[in-house]
Amino acid sequence: MENSPKKHSWKQRLHEIIYEADTKEGKLFDVILLIAIIASIILVMLESIESFDNKYHTFLNISEWIITILFSIEYILRIISIKKPLKYILSFYGVIDLLSTIPKYLSFVFVGSHHFAALRALRLLRVFRILKLVRYIGASNKLILALKASRAKIAVFLFFVIIVCIILGTIMYMVEGEENGFTNIPKSIYWAIVTLTTVGFGDIIPQTPLGQLIASIIMILGYGIIAIPTGIVSSEIANTNSKTDTNTQSCPNCLKENHKEKAEFCYNCGATLNP
Repeated sequence: MENSPKKHSWKQRLHEIIYEADTKEGKLFDVILLIAIIASIILVMLESIESFDNKYHTFLNISEWIITILFSIEYILRIISIKKPLKYILSFYGVIDLLSTIPKYLSFVFVGSHHFAALRALRLLRVFRILKLVRYIGASNKLILALKASRAKIAVFLFFVIIVCIILGTIMYMVEGEENGFTNIPKSIYWAIVTLTTVGFGDIIPQTPLGQLIASIIMILGYGIIAIPTGIVSSEIANTNSKTDTNTQSCPNCLKENHKEKAEFCYNCGATLNP
């Protein structure tokens, strides 16, 4: 019973270092992790260069094993430092951490699977916490809220674009015909989508004056369509007046982040943040 508080304190301290960036130790841990991730990605890229791999294969292999072992230790520490390990294991970062750790082990069974270690690039998403960009977290929350608020409008807009592409593709099929490459309606719709979003790939080109006129209208229409989703989201951002003042604290119980400054309890599960 006497060792219980000590054990709890040790786990709490480990949780703060690994999951948070509010302390010097936590920031140092994340910076070292970031360097290791970048180094690992560079090693994987260099290993894909045959001439370089033939010359430094042993060095690359040993270095990759060292980093893999470090990531394995980190993964285990993340699991034992929280109250509900399954929450982390099944979370987005938990899955990414696992996928970035196992490729080297799988290379014993599947040849070439270690190249999947490039998935570690996804772990760079932690950079927002590593660099302690707290002042941008509020802005990112506003953007997320704006996207959620405007998803219905954007869905209606995309549905409208699909209908326009079907109509224009059908018209181009009737105008140009099979002799000019518009062999069927689905292929004509494909051309309309490509032309509306870019200026076409050049694999299908209208030959008749009417077809070229329609293509020109679609291209010009494409510029206006690009601006509409931006306007919708911008409008929602302007309507978002609530300011969020959050930090990098991670709940030891449910792993939720973005808690308000000086918050004592988790907004999601109600657990104490700093017991």
